[in-house]
Amino acid sequence: MTRRLLGIDVGGSFIKAGVVDVAAERLVGEIISAPTPQPSSPEALMPSIAALAAQLPEATGRVGLAFPAVVRNGRARTAANIDHAWIGADGAALIRRTLNRDALFLNDADAAGLAEMRLGAGRGVRGSVIMLTFGTGIGSALFVDGRLFPNTELGHMELNGMDSEKYASAHVKAVLNLDWRAWMERVNVYLDRMQALFWPDLFILGGAIS
Repeated sequence: MTRRLLGIDVGGSFIKAGVVDVAAERLVGEIISAPTPQPSSPEALMPSIAALAAQLPEATGRVGLAFPAVVRNGRARTAANIDHAWIGADGAALIRRTLNRDALFLNDADAAGLAEMRLGAGRGVRGSVIMLTFGTGIGSALFVDGRLFPNTELGHMELNGMDSEKYASAHVKAVLNLDWRAWMERVNVYLDRMQALFWPDLFILGGAIS
């Protein structure tokens, strides 16, 4: 029996949703999106998530909710690029209540990294790997021999007197109207600092900018 599960990615600017064929290990159809409501409280987000899910009726079963926060023991613990009302919220319980389906709630960059390590650029790579997602902020996922060290927040590392994501995120590119060369110069400053601190065997870059 084909298992088609719903994946939802909440970002500071957009909520994206898509269907994954688990057996075939691929997306089914196109990813759809909607603007992240402002304020982006749990009560405001759930109707938007429900509306996206209604457009993807072929997805059944469990839902994966990737979220821009540290997630420990099923609850959001930070809220750098999302409403602070999320701190302490149980994301899986909110999805169960909204969609009447079981859910898995995890950090968005960790989710992206796990996918890349299983199916993408990190597949079969040993040693240390750092996944970086460039969007409203900068998310990070750190792997050693394929095992995740969860909830790294390397986008908040200090760089030029500010959080790195305030210097080199995709949001900064848009706000400052930087061309690709100017933005990549900033990203390279960030990557140089990361390289000096961690010396990974592989960087994987993704997120909204990709």
